[in-house]
Amino acid sequence: MKRLPELNSEKLRSKLKLKHLTTRTTLLAHHPHVARFLASSALAGSLLLAPGQSAPTLAALPSSSISQVSPFDLHNRLVEKLQSLLPESVQPLTSDQESQISALLHDLYGLHATAELEGNHLNTSYGLIGAEQHLMRYPGDVVDNMAPGRGAWGYFAQSRDQLTPDLIEKEKYYAVVQTLYLPDWSTRLPYLRDWYKYRKVVIVNVQNGKIIIADIADSGPAAWTGKHFGGSPEVMAYLGLNVGMQKGPVVLFFVDDPADQIPLGPLEYNLEKPPLLTHG
Repeated sequence: MKRLPELNSEKLRSKLKLKHLTTRTTLLAHHPHVARFLASSALAGSLLLAPGQSAPTLAALPSSSISQVSPFDLHNRLVEKLQSLLPESVQPLTSDQESQISALLHDLYGLHATAELEGNHLNTSYGLIGAEQHLMRYPGDVVDNMAPGRGAWGYFAQSRDQLTPDLIEKEKYYAVVQTLYLPDWSTRLPYLRDWYKYRKVVIVNVQNGKIIIADIADSGPAAWTGKHFGGSPEVMAYLGLNVGMQKGPVVLFFVDDPADQIPLGPLEYNLEKPPLLTHG
């Protein structure tokens, strides 16, 4: 019987590693949006390894890019673009305005976000957001700055023992939208109640360009307040709206993330590798 050559495991490992790096580089060069998936997956893994600790989401690098900018410049770039698309005062946007903002978020952040998702649309996607208190996560929960009652969908968990890191994040980065004023809320209540529960949204402060991913965990604010959305203390703090009047104009879109790959929290670029943007 012919003897097979001895396998050199180190040599094989080196070849496989080189092949992996080459393939990955080629893939990202031709499909930049894949970087978004890889970054989100890596971040999700780090969150699982360190419960209670969250880090900014790493956005994908847009294609056809030719100039580097800092995160600060990116925020200014977004504000500049939004000012050319938004009306002077908060009001419902046209479908064309919403489409252009959706394209802008995708071009700058690799984010798939739309004002209408699966046939559902809030009464406005551009309005004032106000500060909200922490929600009660389970019966007997006590934290600073907590609302006196539960959110529209009740407790996040039925006991402290059932409170998972995922549910902690959902309360930490929650948003409030006016589901109660939807024209079909009462006629489609069972469906819409489930559809909106913990639905991911992206909130953009149009005055400073800061973006955060949140989930819908309460209904409101009341129309008489003059506000259209609400944000948890952490959401408002990151957006820079936790001082003074504690409110400001924002764009709020649904995030199209069926595989649940985008973590909640601030949406930032990897500061070690500033994003690339196209002139124009």
